Amino acid sequence: MINTLLHTPEGVRDIYGKEYAGKEFIESKMGDKISSFGYRRMETPTFEFFDVFSKEVGTIPSRELYKFFDKENNTLVLRPDFTPSIARCAAKYFMESNEPLRFSYLGSAFTRTDSLQGKLSETTQLGAELIGDDSVFADGEVIALAILSLKEIGLKDFRVSIGHIGYFKGLCEEAGIDEETENLLRNYISGKNHFAAKELIEEKNIPSPFREKLLGIADSFPDLDSLSNAKDKVTNARSIEAVSRLEVLYKVLENYGVSEYVSFDLSMLSKYNYYTGVIFRVFTYGIGRAIVKGGRYDNLLRHFGKEAPAIGFGLQIDDIQEALNSQDIKLPDEKEETIIIYNPDDFEEYRKALDKAFELRAQGKIVVLNAKR
Repeated sequence: MINTLLHTPEGVRDIYGKEYAGKEFIESKMGDKISSFGYRRMETPTFEFFDVFSKEVGTIPSRELYKFFDKENNTLVLRPDFTPSIARCAAKYFMESNEPLRFSYLGSAFTRTDSLQGKLSETTQLGAELIGDDSVFADGEVIALAILSLKEIGLKDFRVSIGHIGYFKGLCEEAGIDEETENLLRNYISGKNHFAAKELIEEKNIPSPFREKLLGIADSFPDLDSLSNAKDKVTNARSIEAVSRLEVLYKVLENYGVSEYVSFDLSMLSKYNYYTGVIFRVFTYGIGRAIVKGGRYDNLLRHFGKEAPAIGFGLQIDDIQEALNSQDIKLPDEKEETIIIYNPDDFEEYRKALDKAFELRAQGKIVVLNAKR
């Protein structure tokens, strides 16, 4: 029984010592960078009503949520994602505001994962949300802020992949694809499952001109020239507008001095269905999943009664720390401690030790007061 009590459940872990000090440093440095852009910290509850993360909102599937009931038998969930919570807060407290709102957050998110995936069920996320600005300059600010936050902690070898949901949606509308097929195709293309996407397209008898265009979304678009080629292949206004926005976005990022980190990926289609426009992820060496995820969600606040465009991102702190370790990027160690030993049988010696401890702590040092054994 005791051995069982010493272990944590699958998917969660203890963090202490040097690892915790490193995590604290990452959160502090990146948090300060986000604050310097005018984003104010907001804290939302660890659990919310189920409807905040329901299928209609467009967040993760219900089966991946940690659900439980309160005494009134309402279904509650541990938050799997901060964005709907921030959207709810913005609608609740800033319903009448038409000014751009900038919020940041830091906390745990919870997702039920397959034990074979090796992912944590509880992760720490630090993020920023810009609400009330639908411009490409807002897109640029948010993406540049994510990049600059990573550079702040010494990460240099990473890539920001940027896509736009509108390119895919425009093709589906033009091809007359129904919602169910679109969602299936979205999952296959986003998961780079080319064969399943091709099989579905053939099974649904999607007209020939659109087959190649839809499958071509998975092609690489590393620069502006290749992105322009993608625009030349489509005729519908929504897809053309999506690429045009990405072209302007690149220019905005050039002005921030971060365009060297950017490439384009029109097959990037998140499982979060609330994304409506620009979407981006950041990848780096030493870890096989995105360390930053973000995008535009112009319709999400509507579910909470407020009409407002928005864009934001979440930094996956645990994954970022893993990436730093694998790239051998050193983080500050825990602060050194000064240990003062006193004789518990000599009150005068104890008083002097205590005075010394106060003096050193006033200088910003860590002091441990231990009785002589």
